[in-house]
Amino acid sequence: MLEELTIKRHSVLVNFKRNFQSAATLSTEPLSHAPKPEKLNTTYMNTNELLMPVSILGSLGAAVYFFAKVMTDYILKKKMIDKGFVNDETQAIFKQHASAVTNKYSSLKWGLITFFAGLSLILMEYIPFDSYSPLPYGLFAVSVSIGFLIYYFLVKQQENK
Repeated sequence: MLEELTIKRHSVLVNFKRNFQSAATLSTEPLSHAPKPEKLNTTYMNTNELLMPVSILGSLGAAVYFFAKVMTDYILKKKMIDKGFVNDETQAIFKQHASAVTNKYSSLKWGLITFFAGLSLILMEYIPFDSYSPLPYGLFAVSVSIGFLIYYFLVKQQENK
């Protein structure tokens, strides 16, 4: 009796599916009206996967390098002063190195760079572009370069006076 019910049930289901296969609610596959996804371009994903560790390791390496440079310069100067190797010539070298590092126009430089970088970010909000377009990078680089050029010409003009 159980076998008869199972066979009968199976035949009813087969007939039902055959007759109503086109109905969306009875389909065995999920129904979606979204367009079929195209094959993803993995070149961009691989580039992003590569750039993240490179930028993190590069930043960490640069931080370690500059920290080590500052510390070794400090230790060297301290030992030279303790040993008595500091005379007029070495003091002139220290002062010359310090004046080369501190620039009286550094605030102007960083102000112009930050201004033009921010201006490029504002422009990118209003310019339509594709998500994989290099336009934002180019616009940012050109804007920062314009800031550097304006800084260069202003400092050159001040030095000529």
